[in-house]
Amino acid sequence: MENYGQRYLCKDCNKRFRLINYQHKNEVQEMWNEYVFSKQTLRELKNKFGYSKKQIRHIFKTLIVPKKEHMPRSLSLAVDTTFFGKRKTGQWGVVVFRDFKNKENLWWKFVDDETISEYMEGKLFLESLGHKIISVTCDGLPGLVSVFKEIPVQFCHFHQTQIIKRYVTENPKLIPGQELLELIKTLTFNNQTTFTQKLNQYLLQNQNFLNEKSFDFTRKRYVYKHRRLRSALRSLKRNLPFLFTYQEFPELNIPNTTNTLEAHFSHIKDVVRIHRGLTKNMKEKVLQTILLNSSIVLDSEKNN
Repeated sequence: MENYGQRYLCKDCNKRFRLINYQHKNEVQEMWNEYVFSKQTLRELKNKFGYSKKQIRHIFKTLIVPKKEHMPRSLSLAVDTTFFGKRKTGQWGVVVFRDFKNKENLWWKFVDDETISEYMEGKLFLESLGHKIISVTCDGLPGLVSVFKEIPVQFCHFHQTQIIKRYVTENPKLIPGQELLELIKTLTFNNQTTFTQKLNQYLLQNQNFLNEKSFDFTRKRYVYKHRRLRSALRSLKRNLPFLFTYQEFPELNIPNTTNTLEAHFSHIKDVVRIHRGLTKNMKEKVLQTILLNSSIVLDSEKNN
């Protein structure tokens, strides 16, 4: 087996040892960064750094990810959760609060389910450090708006579009479904007044169609025939008050999507897929490193 480095023998006690500072921190950090950010495998690291796979695993296992540092300030937050694995086999995820302006991840927590309590915990934590939250861009988790009372909340346009597509599909067969899909595609290019007028016009034109019912012999009662389309519209009407917040407060430069987090989530999942077979603890360490990498306070901010 390959050794970590030169071993020495004490002539007084015959004990073998290595120099305490042999494992240079810079080399360990370089190896870890290549593993995480350059997506190098253990085999590739083994060939480059001269350690065995077992030694590299031990180094990574004992490596400690630095703690997050904070510089309290006013924040326009983007918040979201991404999940790994499958629900049947033990799904888990990470909730992330990100400063949109400075592209800095401020708080994150590993969770089994996305609940309101985690978002409340993140909000209270940041406020306890002196941060002032001036706006929040989020997805449509029920009750999430209540966490950020008295704070301008923007519902993500991308998530709203995906919700509509999930109900009517990307290629709806029925004309009302096609019309709704075309309407949601104009979301970003309209203001609230114009979009609301178009939505009301759509509802008026398709009122009879949406109210069509058929008898369900299993339930022994009449049910709506186009339930998925009605669900899509219910979502749109529920979120409508929060779809144009970014236009109501132009001075805050509120993002209308959580796309600032999507790139992070995509990279994280790429790394997890490449390094398959990792324990959950190792996956969390990898994720913490990626999230922390975009959480370093700028030197200019520190000096202010």
